Order: sequence, then C-alpha cells, then structure tokens
Amino acid sequence: MIRYHSHKQLSLAGFDWPFQSALDENNCWVKMSQCIPWDALAEGYYQDLSLKQGRPTKDARLVIGAVIIKRKLCLSDEETVAQIQENPYLQYFVGLAGYQMEAPFAPSLFVEIRKQMGQGVFEIFQVAIIDALEEAKAKKKSQSRTGHSTSEPLSRRQ
Repeated sequence: MIRYHSHKQLSLAGFDWPFQSALDENNCWVKMSQCIPWDALAEGYYQDLSLKQGRPTKDARLVIGAVIIKRKLCLSDEETVAQIQENPYLQYFVGLAGYQMEAPFAPSLFVEIRKQMGQGVFEIFQVAIIDALEEAKAKKKSQSRTGHSTSEPLSRRQ
C-alpha cells in the first residue's frame, strides 16, 4: 500500500527546530536537498509497489534520503540511522517536518530496501539526478550570461 504526498521542499524557516538558533541555509545537506528531484525519484521507488496490498511503506523521501546519506558518508545501516537521529540537517534532508529525538526508522529497514530496490530503480535515480544537475547547470550558465552586456559576442566577453 502506498501513502505518498509530494515532496516539494519545505522552506528552511518552516523546519520545526526546538532550539533558538536558526539552521544554516548554506549547509551542504540543505543545498543538496534543493537539487534533488524528489518527486521523480519517488516515482522510480514506487514503480514496483502495489497500491492496494501489503503494509504501508515508509515515505519515499525518507528512504531515498537515507540511502543517499548512507552511500555519501559510507556508513553502516546502524550508523546511518544514528546520524540521522542526531543531525537536524540530515533530518531536514530526509524530509522530516521538524527535529525529532527518536530514530526515524529501524536499521533493519535497509535490508528491506536492498531487497526491494533492484538495479533498475537505481538507474532511474541516476538518470533523474543527472537530469536535474544538468538543468541546474544550464540555468546557472544562462543566469551568468544575462549578467553580461548582450551587445558583444560571448567569445569577446571572456
């Protein structure tokens, strides 16, 4: 059974944080969360799951974010869960609405993820992420071009 809602990124100001200081918008996990096409990855993640049978899944953003953290930081299943539990930036990255003291899931979830996600799902993830990065690069390049005078050719501007 799938329970899904769109994962348009929360604003950092909207992240419920019990401490007085604000989270840093320039943190690498905050920036990375803005570049990842979460909805496209969720589609790939949910493609082989049943809409009507089975127990409800963990949210795709949580699962995909945890896999990214695990791979990026080269952590064990247990250490990945512990890092997410301790770090508000990682909790923001995996899509939690606010900081929570308890672990978001048991480390054994990674065993289920490995069983469920075959190479095809990872290929979908790879294509979606590469497409999003290429789009971001093109947008950045376009914005940098608009900052120059359009009266002379690009080759002379550099």
